[in-house]
Amino acid sequence: MAIRKNYRADNTYIISTDTTDNPKLGAKVLNDGRESLFLDYYFGYTKVYNDKTGKETVKKDRKREYLSLYLWQAPRTQLERQQNKEMLEMAKKIRFEREQELKEDKLGYRLKKEEVEINYLDWMAEYHANYTKSDGNQIRRARTVFIDFLIDPKMKLLPEKVKGDMTKEEKEAIQKNNAKKAAEREKKAAGLKVKPEQLTKDLMRSFTEYLIKRFTGEGAHTLYARFKKMILAAVEKDIIRKNPCTGVSIKKDYCQLKKDILSQEEIVLLANTHYEKENPDIRRAFIFCLYCGLRWCDVKDLTYANVDYSNKLLKFEQSKTKAHSAASGVVIPLNDGLLALIDQPKDGNRNQIIFPLPSHTMCLKALRHWVARAGIEKHITWHCARHSCGTNLLSNGANIKTVASILGHSGLAHTEKYTRAVDSLKQAAIDSMPPLDF
Repeated sequence: MAIRKNYRADNTYIISTDTTDNPKLGAKVLNDGRESLFLDYYFGYTKVYNDKTGKETVKKDRKREYLSLYLWQAPRTQLERQQNKEMLEMAKKIRFEREQELKEDKLGYRLKKEEVEINYLDWMAEYHANYTKSDGNQIRRARTVFIDFLIDPKMKLLPEKVKGDMTKEEKEAIQKNNAKKAAEREKKAAGLKVKPEQLTKDLMRSFTEYLIKRFTGEGAHTLYARFKKMILAAVEKDIIRKNPCTGVSIKKDYCQLKKDILSQEEIVLLANTHYEKENPDIRRAFIFCLYCGLRWCDVKDLTYANVDYSNKLLKFEQSKTKAHSAASGVVIPLNDGLLALIDQPKDGNRNQIIFPLPSHTMCLKALRHWVARAGIEKHITWHCARHSCGTNLLSNGANIKTVASILGHSGLAHTEKYTRAVDSLKQAAIDSMPPLDF
C-alpha cells in the first residue's frame, strides 16, 4: 500500500497513521532522490508566563531522531521497491521499540504482546547499504566473516587452496569439494538470526580468536576494527544496549611486517615470467607498484594527468588518507623504465586511466596464477608489492625518511617495520661493530 505523502513546509511528511504514536515515523525529502527516515518525539508541554505581556504561552517539548535509513523517493525497479519495503519495515520496528522504551521510562511498564525482535545481521546489512565511506568493502567483508564464524567457528567449511603443482584430477576433486562446502555454508547462512542481546562479551572473545586463526598479517585487526565500528553504531542507535566489544581487542604490532615480500631476484623472475592469456595491464600495474609502492586503490585510478613527463615525477593523492591527512599527497620520481611502463596517452587525452584494471578479485586471481607460474612459493597479494617496495628500497641503502615519503607515510612508525624485515641491514649493523680479536 502506497504511503500518502502530505508534504510540510520543511519538505517532510509523516508516515505514521495512528495519531497516538509517540514517536511518529516520518521522512525528509533529500536532493539526491532519497528520503531520510526519522522519528519525531513529543514529551509534553510547559506553560510559560511572560511578565511583560502578561500572557501565558505553551512551549512544546519535541525531539527529532534521524535513523540513517533511506527510501527511494520514486522507486523505478523491483529491487528499489523491495529495498523501500525492507527499510520501512525496519524503521517501523525501531519506532515501536522506541515507543516501548519511552513508556517504560515514564510509566514503568512495557507492552509484552508486541515485542519486536531485530535480527542484528539484517541491521548490519542495512548499515552497509547506507555506508558511504571508502572502507565500505571492508565493512561488508566484516559482516560476511562474522556470519562465517557463526555457522562454522571451527573453519570446516572454508575452501581448500588449489595449488599450481597439483594434477588435474586433484584440482577437480578440491573444486568439487569446495562447491559442496559452499552450498552447505549457504544453506546454514540462510535464515540465520542473531538477537542484539546474544552479542555477549564471550561471543566477541570467540570471534577475535577465530579472526586471529583465520587471517594472517593485518587482516584480523582490520576486520575486527570494522566490526566494532558497526557495533558502536548499533549502540548509538539503541539497537544494542551495551557495547560487547569493550575490553575485547586484537592487538596490532605496527613495527612487524607479517606479509610475504618479493626479493629483488624474485621481482626479476616474476617480470620475466609469461603465461597464456595473461592480462598485460595487470602485469604493468603490479610491476609499477613493486617499484613505486602504490596501493591497488591508488594505481587503478592513476591517469596520465598524474605524470609530469618533463620532470619525471608521479603526483597523486592517496585514496586512503585523502581529506584526512596532510600527507595524503605523494610525489614519486620516475626513471626511464617506469616511464616506459606508463607510456604516453592515446590521442593526447591525459584524463585516460593508465592501468585499466579489472576488479580487485580478478587482479588477485591473475596475480596468484602468475606467481605460481614463476615458481615463487609465497602468499603474494597486491599489497605485498607495497611492502616489497619499502623493504627493497631500505635494503638498497635508501634513507628511512625517503622511503616514508615515497610510500606516503605521515610518520616513521609505519616505515620502521620494513627495517626489521631487511636482513642485510641487520647484518650491516652487526658488521659495523669493532672486530673481536682473541
